[in-house]
Amino acid sequence: RTQTVFGVGDRQAEWFVVGEAPGEQEDKRGEPFVGRAGQLLDSMLRALGLSRETVYIANVLKSRPPGNRDPKPHEVEACLPYLQRQIALVRPKLILCVGRIAAQNLLGTEAALAKLRGQVHVLPPFGIPVIVTYHPAYLLRSPGEKRKAWADLLRAREVLRGHGA
Repeated sequence: RTQTVFGVGDRQAEWFVVGEAPGEQEDKRGEPFVGRAGQLLDSMLRALGLSRETVYIANVLKSRPPGNRDPKPHEVEACLPYLQRQIALVRPKLILCVGRIAAQNLLGTEAALAKLRGQVHVLPPFGIPVIVTYHPAYLLRSPGEKRKAWADLLRAREVLRGHGA
């Protein structure tokens, strides 16, 4: 890694987006989700009437894993308290977890992404609703899944409005 990538956005945001770890572009710029996946995330947010300036975006890991590999348990253990503190400081009304690894680590489960999607989770001890969807990098490789991701985003918006459960 060349630098730590903590997070960006509105520190009083209602939406808090959690990804896995910085990639190469994120490591270079010091900001999460700035590569191709970040551009797609920005488009997804815009479709909901949001922007990266009105949400808060962070990753479970604050540094790029070597070779862009999956995070190791000791790395998650070292970084998770930082993410939990970010959540405590921002106090969002909703967390959008993008990708299996982010969701599993944030929610403390080994459940598959397919089992985590389609329902509202609650993040202890904060009591914040969590919606899980596909990572934008996955959607770039599998554009046929974008419809399901859109349904997840609509569910998140309904939960935030108090209509979903």
